[in-house]
Amino acid sequence: MIEPKHPRLPIVRQCELLGLARASYYHQPEPETDVNLRLMRVIDETYLAYPVFGSRQMTRWLRRQGHRVNRKRVRRLMQQMGLEAIYRKPNLSRKHPQNPIFRYLLRRLVIDRPNQVWAMDITYIPIQGGFIYLCAVIDWYSRAVLAWELSNTLDAGFCVQAVARALAQHGVPEIFNTDQGSQFTSAEFTQPLLARGVKLSMDGRGRALDNVFVERLWRTVKYDEVYLKSYRSQVDAYTNLETFFRFYNERRPHSAFGDADPKTPMEIYRQSDALAINQ
Repeated sequence: MIEPKHPRLPIVRQCELLGLARASYYHQPEPETDVNLRLMRVIDETYLAYPVFGSRQMTRWLRRQGHRVNRKRVRRLMQQMGLEAIYRKPNLSRKHPQNPIFRYLLRRLVIDRPNQVWAMDITYIPIQGGFIYLCAVIDWYSRAVLAWELSNTLDAGFCVQAVARALAQHGVPEIFNTDQGSQFTSAEFTQPLLARGVKLSMDGRGRALDNVFVERLWRTVKYDEVYLKSYRSQVDAYTNLETFFRFYNERRPHSAFGDADPKTPMEIYRQSDALAINQ
């Protein structure tokens, strides 16, 4: 989609028009072998089913499936995919003063309206010959996906772009919840939200279930879309995911809202938002 030799638009301007971080365009990732890419696909599927698996248990599981792997290799691939076993553990690491960790605010919180709580996370998406990352902003009350982005790097830029789009199109949430990943603790990510008066909330270390609705979204995206197809490129992934998220938001009834009067996420989001305005 970028034309390096465009006669009038420099690469910087083309990236701005496409909403693409310049780092993503210039980044040249070291390619993984076909064997490792197939292994990463298996790890991703296994982790969705068993998120308590760390690198040790994942290695045992893969060996039982016939894969000749060692723990060092599995640990490296899981780190590259951004996967961490879910279990309660002490937080012994010292926080960098420039990247503060915010307290988790959602425990026992009654969530009864749209834009009360937004959440964000990142997941791994396989494509032909490699992989990319998907981030999404979700409204907790309605489960609506408010914005999303793709990137071939794990820098904060594509997350910042998704949040900016969500804010521009849907207003400002009261609370924004993420995990403690470096993308979400960076000033580039936190300062625009804090400047708007948003309260930041972060999951405990190793507790992905603190952000349970985003984890459920990833299961839906993977099983209903990604695993059924083989994306040829990042552009192909973007086209298909755009269609899927439109279907998910506007046409697919969500199980959270019952069977008597099935509603889609965006129907709940807009209906509840309209009621709040009228009141």
